[in-house]
Amino acid sequence: MTSNVQAYAYARPSAVCGGTLGLETSGGLTPAGPAVRPHFFTGFLTRPAAAAAALLAVADVAAARHHRPDLARLRDPVVTAHGDRLRFESFSGCCGVHARLDILGDGLDGGEVLHGTTNVDVNNPLRDALGRVGAGDPMHLRVGPEELAVTTLDGAVVEKKVPLPERWLRGFAETQVISAGFDLRAELDATEAVRFLRSLPRAGRAGRADGTVRWFVPAGRGLRPSSRPTPGAVCLPGPVRLGVLHRVLRHVTGLRLYGPPVEADGAPVAGAWEVLLPGMRLTLLLSPAVARGFSGEGAVLDALAGDEAAADAELIAVLLAWEPRVDPAELAEGSGLSRERVWAALVRLGTAGRVGYDIFEAAYFHRELPYEADRVERHNPRLVSARALVAEGAVTFLDGGGNGGGPDGVTAFDPSGAFTARVRSGERVHLVRSTPGEPVPSCTCRWWADHRGRRGPCKHALAVRIVRRRGAAGVPHPDSTRNPTGSTR
Repeated sequence: MTSNVQAYAYARPSAVCGGTLGLETSGGLTPAGPAVRPHFFTGFLTRPAAAAAALLAVADVAAARHHRPDLARLRDPVVTAHGDRLRFESFSGCCGVHARLDILGDGLDGGEVLHGTTNVDVNNPLRDALGRVGAGDPMHLRVGPEELAVTTLDGAVVEKKVPLPERWLRGFAETQVISAGFDLRAELDATEAVRFLRSLPRAGRAGRADGTVRWFVPAGRGLRPSSRPTPGAVCLPGPVRLGVLHRVLRHVTGLRLYGPPVEADGAPVAGAWEVLLPGMRLTLLLSPAVARGFSGEGAVLDALAGDEAAADAELIAVLLAWEPRVDPAELAEGSGLSRERVWAALVRLGTAGRVGYDIFEAAYFHRELPYEADRVERHNPRLVSARALVAEGAVTFLDGGGNGGGPDGVTAFDPSGAFTARVRSGERVHLVRSTPGEPVPSCTCRWWADHRGRRGPCKHALAVRIVRRRGAAGVPHPDSTRNPTGSTR
């Protein structure tokens, strides 16, 4: 597993002292550029006990290891300031759970929220102190060094160094693309939400690769267990992974469940569980299985494989400005691009962690992960392998779907049409087929046999997509001098 070392450098440990929750920041980005220790907010929390419990839940996810305990390391949460809210995000060490706490305007008072993204220090003494915050305790919140101290702090007195695996970064990128395809499946009021969450296990054998999968269907004001997946059902893979929500039970005002349509074969699917709190929202995104992290889902591969959206993405990135809710129509007007190209660019930015997706608002938001997010593209194994196949000229179309058969040996390209392609991979040759309406082409390789398209395209199908897209853009196929049998003309 590829990884590098991520260093968090803080001026001092985060702490609760004298009624002030001081969250120290590490290096990050602001509208003015990179900052060593950015300052984002100084003011009050209107519901300090609820906020403290929710922050602990986000920290719990960062420390979780529901699968492969050897992969677990405590990585500090990411905070993004949007001018009207603060967003705290974390990812489990096993890459199967993503948490986000949105502290909205109603949850903050008496201070200006600035803009930017960075890490915040969460340490064990801080966790203990947050656990003691009571309902009647006033709480002053500071995110970043005190404003007068920003330019006077010399050097870091607290430094953490932890491995940062490529799969962890890929998981952060995958969740944005996956959650954008979710719809609201059920909504529970406070009473039903608390009743349901209390029925879930707080601990168990979550490390088992075959973790329990439960299904629920909306029934009246609540949820009813279902023995099998049915249309409209909600999937809960590994119920113990929602155990962190027990921290916020006494503050819950509602629960919203999101997910994709149920698979035809009843396979488990990812889902989002959004707890409503006073002035806040806490969302957990769960992968389809305890032993299945988001890093291998392959939802981003289609966007990464395309060459045409890269330049558009860089143009759109300039216009984002840490907005809490990105309006594609405004971006289209400001960039001169079509609405379709703007959406493609946002997906591309999501794969690099430069935008997130808010399921409640059904909109992207701008944030810049304080990591080398472009490594998601450079080191994705399937994408790297697919591009190598393209460079080798390994793709040959058998039915005029991408090359050979048009005038002068060039096909009139139809990006939505059916096709069959042959891909030579080492000593083997695989057939990739697509018909209109299929989200992922089929292949004769082992990956397709194992996953049937549920974890994105295989490297062979990716290679075919790259070639077809280049054909649509008028870029010659490296194998365009070959006929369908593979012999040189």
